[in-house]
Amino acid sequence: MKEFDYKLLSALATIIEVQSFELAAKKLFISQSAISQRIKLLEENIGQPMLIRSQPIELTAVGAQLLSHYKKVKQLENELLPQLLPDNPIKPIRITLAVNADSIATWFIKALTGVLENHLIELNLLIEHEERTLDKLRSGEAIGAVSVEKTPLKGYRSFELGKMNYCLVASKHFQQKYFSDGVNSSSLKMAPAISYDHKDDMHVRFITQHFDLAASEYYCHCVRSSEAFVELAKQGVAYCLLPELQIKNELASGELVKVCPDKSLVETLYWHSWVLVKGVNKKISQEITRVGQALLS
Repeated sequence: MKEFDYKLLSALATIIEVQSFELAAKKLFISQSAISQRIKLLEENIGQPMLIRSQPIELTAVGAQLLSHYKKVKQLENELLPQLLPDNPIKPIRITLAVNADSIATWFIKALTGVLENHLIELNLLIEHEERTLDKLRSGEAIGAVSVEKTPLKGYRSFELGKMNYCLVASKHFQQKYFSDGVNSSSLKMAPAISYDHKDDMHVRFITQHFDLAASEYYCHCVRSSEAFVELAKQGVAYCLLPELQIKNELASGELVKVCPDKSLVETLYWHSWVLVKGVNKKISQEITRVGQALLS
């Protein structure tokens, strides 16, 4: 293969985005057989498979490299075209970022507000665990990510944002019901907790570190919403590990209390962005770094 055929790479990117050959074909205004042919031709040209046809559809290692390249090229195009063709109808710049749910619930939206008000942007936020957001950069799905990993990927750079402090909280009623004799391994076995999903090991790490309990020794609701964590805790039906930044008002009013105030978990967050980022993408990167460093302790 002497050069890339970006029509084929576009088909690959669209399939990953919508997770369906049929929907990807509709989005590109071609038939389903045509988009299948484009993937087949891409695989023949490269000499390796691009996709793992599973649920969800996944990229092979080579497919991830090609998608990452394609996304970077599109990013540069989005910045350059308005300068070259100023009289053409303005189209929104599509920007995909990977971020953890706790950042979304606390400081991240504030970082984007100013740029969104002043630029035509179509934003796509991929919500992922802070330990796994860099996977979205590796796959090419995102061009920036909030992560607990300090070391950047090749072609990217990282900036320290600050520290997110987590504490174990519950309502006063819940505390009296389950932890009247204190938080210990016995009381934790009977008290319902909350985790984000089966991949979320933050709560497990906290309980293991401080109380030497394995995840199998207590039960835990699975709720994929940081805001729902707060509501369930306020309703007195569970306890959970939450960022202090998210619940400072509830703690101040007494609506939520720290059930073991002498213990906490601290995560340092980093912003990862492409080294060649410029234009609107650069402004977003700068604002995320500025606001993160201002609001995180």
